[in-house]
Amino acid sequence: MLRRDVLKSLVALAAVPTAGWAEEPGLSLGGDPVPFNSDLLAARARDMAGKPYEPRPQIPESWRNLTYDQYRKIWFDARNALWSDTDRPQRVDVFPPGLYFPQAVALNVVENGLAKRVNFDMDVFDTTDKFPGVEIDETLGYSGLRLRAELEKPTVFQEYAVFQGASYFRGIGTGEIYGLSARGLALKTGDPMGEEFPDFTAFWLEAPEPGNATQVIHALLDSPSVTGAYTFEITHGAMLEMKVAAQLFARTDINHMGIAPLTSMFLFDDTMRQRFSDFRPAVHDSDGLLIHNGAGEVIWRPLANPTRLQISAFADNNPRGFGLMQRKRKYSDFTDLESLYHNRPAVWITPGEGWGRGSVSLVEIPADREIYDNIVAYWRPSERMKAGDAHRMTYTLHWGADPVAPTAQVPVKVLKTAIGGRPEGGDIIVIDFANSDQVPEDLSEVEILVRANAGTVTPGILQRNPETGGPRLAFTFKAGEATLAEFRAQLRLNGDALSEVWLYRWTKP
Repeated sequence: MLRRDVLKSLVALAAVPTAGWAEEPGLSLGGDPVPFNSDLLAARARDMAGKPYEPRPQIPESWRNLTYDQYRKIWFDARNALWSDTDRPQRVDVFPPGLYFPQAVALNVVENGLAKRVNFDMDVFDTTDKFPGVEIDETLGYSGLRLRAELEKPTVFQEYAVFQGASYFRGIGTGEIYGLSARGLALKTGDPMGEEFPDFTAFWLEAPEPGNATQVIHALLDSPSVTGAYTFEITHGAMLEMKVAAQLFARTDINHMGIAPLTSMFLFDDTMRQRFSDFRPAVHDSDGLLIHNGAGEVIWRPLANPTRLQISAFADNNPRGFGLMQRKRKYSDFTDLESLYHNRPAVWITPGEGWGRGSVSLVEIPADREIYDNIVAYWRPSERMKAGDAHRMTYTLHWGADPVAPTAQVPVKVLKTAIGGRPEGGDIIVIDFANSDQVPEDLSEVEILVRANAGTVTPGILQRNPETGGPRLAFTFKAGEATLAEFRAQLRLNGDALSEVWLYRWTKP
């Protein structure tokens, strides 16, 4: 493409959508069609990165000042969904602006290489008589979108993914409920000067052909430090798959960048029940970080809710994958009839190419209520981006009950970790492993490795758990003068790894 044609396309793509009113109910398209493809989007992001950051205008104050209860009194009428009167296999709902979402997100539909904007229309929403009067002006737009498809029954369109708020998005496998979230990018997470939250400022949805279960969404990312062009290929099913291709362009030097970030909640489990008086045995969206590193090891790190901010880095070269898991899958693990934590997805991330040197970072933030997302995990590249640099990456997210897919033979999984004090002093640490054909009938053949970098640990005892059928490892830890200890435990057989590597950080209560 000639340079002058690229510049013409950039001007067209940069057009700011204005408020429009549909003559008929339902989401409508407006404006003249403009050329669109992923290359043009990347060119726009690159052009933006060479200019000073310009925040989007805020919507009227009457929308921004809505209370939580008021915001719940406006909702999208699903009969107005995009493509609702067509044979296309997807339906797209929109969310109202306001409350936590003070800026509008531009929505566009792409067909045959041309894009048209989705008009803002107050009539696509229903409200109660308690919804207050709000101002309508040209700054208004939708705050995000929801995808629906025929997941279980013909003609019944159920939701399976949501994009709303900064660069956050969520997905679920068929039959699950929402739990943890993903983000397009994390910047300065856990830094003393505060975190920077890039925004998806605009989306382009490709009109799907009948019979196609995949929805393609393009997104423009913007922040003071970086811009980005993203393409999501989202395929619903029992295991939801999201293929992501992204190009990042640095406005400034970036020293702390998180690739493929995940955000979740962990309040307590059997490692720390003494801190919470609760009828439930556990409360969390995720219970562990799983890493398949470049050396082939599979590492399980149970999550914690520390009393002080805790950051862990697992150095690696070309990781094969990582994710936040929810391994407790029975109602009795939580006994919660409302939150249904046992039915929330895990997410596994598989890089699409070699990511080089860096670390899987885990940030654990103190929390006293389950409404706070206090867990963040992401890949942090060792190579820093400088102003003017570009970075390409691809990866796949799988959302579901157990989406782990290491390329090596899957080792015996850790099911549960429990910690409790002993009357004579110290703590007993219990690790339950899954039952597997790999585990010999005679557990005396299994080698036990238990190490700690502080305090003292006993060699450990291995017994068969009569409920799971798998082995249980138990050992005693005495901290002495230590206030922090890092543990490493693993089961081995004939010199080879039998189980995942169990890592844990203990801190003095």
